[in-house]
Amino acid sequence: MAFLLQKARSAITSSSNSNPSSQRRRRDPFRIVETSYTSVPVDIPESFLSSLPSSKNISVTQIDFKNTTLPEYDGLLAFVLDGVLSQEECKTLIELAEKSTGIDPEQENPWKPAMVNVGAGREILDISYRNSDRIIWDTPNLVSKLWHRCLQAEGLRGKLERLDGEEQKHVLGGYYDGEKWVITKQGLNERMRFLKYGPGQYFRAHCDSAYRTPDESQRSFFTAHLYLNDSAQLLEAESGDKVDSKILRGGATTFHSSNMERRLDVDPKAGRVLIFQHRRLLHSGDEVTAGVKYTMRTDLMYELEKKGDDTEMDMD
Repeated sequence: MAFLLQKARSAITSSSNSNPSSQRRRRDPFRIVETSYTSVPVDIPESFLSSLPSSKNISVTQIDFKNTTLPEYDGLLAFVLDGVLSQEECKTLIELAEKSTGIDPEQENPWKPAMVNVGAGREILDISYRNSDRIIWDTPNLVSKLWHRCLQAEGLRGKLERLDGEEQKHVLGGYYDGEKWVITKQGLNERMRFLKYGPGQYFRAHCDSAYRTPDESQRSFFTAHLYLNDSAQLLEAESGDKVDSKILRGGATTFHSSNMERRLDVDPKAGRVLIFQHRRLLHSGDEVTAGVKYTMRTDLMYELEKKGDDTEMDMD
């Protein structure tokens, strides 16, 4: 992120000695833009995400970094949940997200280039670092239902509802000072960032930053990625058979060693959710080599526990 801020500063302080047209050409790729995102009301069926997918349970696997190619991440928290959404629910969610733009997909592309946040409500476009399309949709009710689905995974609630112990010190970092952070009743950030990657698109290695509410009363410590379609490499690993060449290939969420020589992939699978701490987990969106990748990224939101309030939160 530091190099992006340097680019942003360069865009502001570029030399005034050059002629205006060449100066403008040099600035444009990294021009700072003030951004705000709104969406139109969407008619969401009341039954959508109201119950668990039929004939399957939600499973959860905590990544045991100590016994992977990245043992230096031992103690850092990441979880893979499978079966959170059905294939059909994933398709419906993409359709609803496209409707939230107010754009008719038959007339205009509702997906716009994903920009990079540089702070204070400003973003830049840098396709050498982040190359994908995006829809941003704010909807509290839907993320609350999605979080309820995630909580059906056995043991997940106990791992994530409170951040105050030795196990979470690597999550909290400088916030590990005896105060208790508890997950909000809604659980997930209402800001859903839907991402679409085509062949040749990617998100280079980075660590995620915290999301803070405007009044600073809530902040995030974890990222949640919901994968909305399957990947060929995962299907082939499961079945041993080759799959249709049009199916997504590539696009894993890849955790990296600091020298970028070792990696651990989490492959896209429809209905899968990957939850991992923001702090210290270097990762990327691997390049898509075929097909299209759809995913939704949001955050787990926390607030300081009020003193004297030791009651268990009702998140059902």
